[in-house]
Amino acid sequence: MERLSEKELAAWRLFIKAHAKIIESIEQDLAEQKKVPLTTYDVLIALFEAPDHRLRFIELNRKVVLSKSGLTRLIDRLERDGLIQREKSEEDRRGSNAVLTNEGEKQLRKAWPVYAMGIKQYFAEPLSDGEVQDLTRSLEVIYKGLQSS
Repeated sequence: MERLSEKELAAWRLFIKAHAKIIESIEQDLAEQKKVPLTTYDVLIALFEAPDHRLRFIELNRKVVLSKSGLTRLIDRLERDGLIQREKSEEDRRGSNAVLTNEGEKQLRKAWPVYAMGIKQYFAEPLSDGEVQDLTRSLEVIYKGLQSS
């Protein structure tokens, strides 16, 4: 088994704790402002950024960051709430696409200012510009390494 140094383990633990606390704080802010939850936002932004605001379900699963677990139930709920709709795929009649509705885009836009403020307040504000650059470089190294594996 590979041994971790105390520094590596401490960095990992702080990363996990900071991530969890930031997500929890942003979720709380969204709930207090009666905006869509972060997991919903995650799906809506993936569709918003997609060509024609639509993705095959398998592509949507690859794009979401926060809500992979229970994505099928979440999609069903978002469809019931009118934020997305399902439509048959033009390319593959067996497949379906998730499509962002006008209401879904409206809810996404309403949530963004609260989400952006949370990112600023809980993540960016405590850091200097240099620390943001250092953190960005470090996370890029980690992410690129994961892409090649």
